[in-house]
Amino acid sequence: MVNITRAADLMEVGANGGGWTAPLGTSSPGDPLVQPMPPWAPLGGISDDGLVQGFDEDSQEYTPWGYTSPIRTTITKSLRTFKITAWETARTTVRSLHYRASLADLEPVSGLTTFAETASPNPDRRSFWFVVFDGETSLSFYVPAGEISDRSDVTHKQDEMAGFEWTITAYPDEAGNTVYHADRVPATADYTGS
Repeated sequence: MVNITRAADLMEVGANGGGWTAPLGTSSPGDPLVQPMPPWAPLGGISDDGLVQGFDEDSQEYTPWGYTSPIRTTITKSLRTFKITAWETARTTVRSLHYRASLADLEPVSGLTTFAETASPNPDRRSFWFVVFDGETSLSFYVPAGEISDRSDVTHKQDEMAGFEWTITAYPDEAGNTVYHADRVPATADYTGS
């Protein structure tokens, strides 16, 4: 007989979470239950769409002559992305990411912040840390080298919250890894820990 309560504990609803960014190469905070410290900077309020973890993969199948089923498949593309909408559009860190501007360029002078967007932006890779919470489940995703690769239009109107909707692409680090996971999940009967 299946324990319904136990099965429900093993399901995840992204009830809460957050995101942070830091300069490229900043080490992982390591634990989703530990508040990231500087140089990690919060992305602030995220829309109720939450965090979307994207997988984009292509593969090549090899089917021998005379066969109808492949005997081998090779992954030819494996891309990891994260999608969020940052609602705190006046937060300096968020504006820095959205406009590919340095934090120094966004320092106000006499209350006025001025900067220009270039027609030829340089790469703006940074480290990212995302966490998702649901009861006893805490998931984290550390992206050592990520960059905003897609920005949606921003709407400014009375009956809608303005937000910066981003797709962040995870690039391989020196070890060849794109995303590191550090999760706290309920123990299960199929865990045979030593």
